[in-house]
Amino acid sequence: MKVMIVGAGKLGYRLAEAMNNENIDVTLMDINPNTLERINDHLDVLTVEANGIQIAILKEFNIETYDLIVATTDSDETNTLICTLSKKLHCKKAIARIRNPEFIEQLDFVKSELGIDHIINPDLTTAIEIERYVSKTYNFYSGDFAKGKVSMVDFHIGNDCSFIGKRIMDLKGLEGLLITAISREGELIIPNGSTKIKFGDVIYVIGKSKNINRLGQNLGINMNKKKTKKVMILGGGNIGYYLAQNLERSGISVTILEKDKNRCEYLASKLNCALIIHGDGTDIDLLQEEDLASYDTFIGATGYDEQNLLMALVAKNSGINKAIAKISRHNYVHVVDKLDVDVALNPVNITVSNVLKYIRGGRVVSVSLLLGGEGEVTEIIASENSPIIGKPLYKLGLPKGIIIGAIVHKEDVIIPDGNSVIHEDDRIIIFSLVSDLPILNKLTQPAKKGGIFNELWGSH
Repeated sequence: MKVMIVGAGKLGYRLAEAMNNENIDVTLMDINPNTLERINDHLDVLTVEANGIQIAILKEFNIETYDLIVATTDSDETNTLICTLSKKLHCKKAIARIRNPEFIEQLDFVKSELGIDHIINPDLTTAIEIERYVSKTYNFYSGDFAKGKVSMVDFHIGNDCSFIGKRIMDLKGLEGLLITAISREGELIIPNGSTKIKFGDVIYVIGKSKNINRLGQNLGINMNKKKTKKVMILGGGNIGYYLAQNLERSGISVTILEKDKNRCEYLASKLNCALIIHGDGTDIDLLQEEDLASYDTFIGATGYDEQNLLMALVAKNSGINKAIAKISRHNYVHVVDKLDVDVALNPVNITVSNVLKYIRGGRVVSVSLLLGGEGEVTEIIASENSPIIGKPLYKLGLPKGIIIGAIVHKEDVIIPDGNSVIHEDDRIIIFSLVSDLPILNKLTQPAKKGGIFNELWGSH
């Protein structure tokens, strides 16, 4: 598969990196030679110093031979035009990053009239993810799969003596559950029964919600904290705006702190019930005036990671139940586990997951990146001719970096063992290290199709 990415910012780079791991032929185009030089030091992709909005450039690089173009420049209008021109020149599919709320209100028209196949909006998808965490009664990371029948959560083991130093096979209270991954000192591990739990580990556990709640209680974690009724959002940018819109619809009281007066006026004109405060959200006196401790949830959604993390910590120190921070720096992922922040979300990772799901085709239900992209959780509907159908798992020869966490067969959730068998149309949730993704893709795609993307694009 051939993909051209126009725009080598954070999103463009991460997309190129993720596709590189999939053995996709990637061309990355940008007008900044210094950016491209840095990318050449880290990624095995073709880099091109050029402007993707120029028809002559697209023709020169034979855009008609590409299966997909992804426009991720800083300009919505530029991205839209690049995709439209590329489709007119017979590129097969086009994805545009569009963030402007005014644009988003006209999505169907933009897609149908301008020939764009898929639109990605990191701010909106991040707001949706944050809203999902706000609606949970517990505080930590969670993912829902198989239409909510299967849940995955991460537990910070800390110094829990019932787990530390023990092999997974010897742990009590894991009936109906599976430890699918361990985050240890910035490294992601796919464990087996002999893997020992160490101090400070974060374990990713999958199973039915009732079983996960039981484990949480055994670990002394309150799984049923009060529901959120009152939220404070630091930052009135697009994420804050989208989030406030969604929370208002849920009947949650919202306060937004924003430094820019013009932005405050815009928010006040667009939002129905939210309280908009013009002021510096890092000012402790202002937060005390607004009675920070009376809020259930605090969300740091400014453009500054450090500010979001610091104020989330201040909020937790004030007694707030949940503190959520938006982060953009890839290397901060390894720091967050050590902080008293309930959830830190990276818009780039969320968007990359969205694109990977799209390009893999109809039988891939969802893709979630773990620990900044070092691992991946994929929900797949098993195809008729897939090599994994009809065989006990122990005969599949899965590498150490891949583990099947759950199988949903005819509405029943199965936490598998070596003798479990996958049937056609089962939903399977698979954990994989990035290094083993090529093997995973071969195992989960129909054998007769001959390629991991052929189900969507057709053979070339």
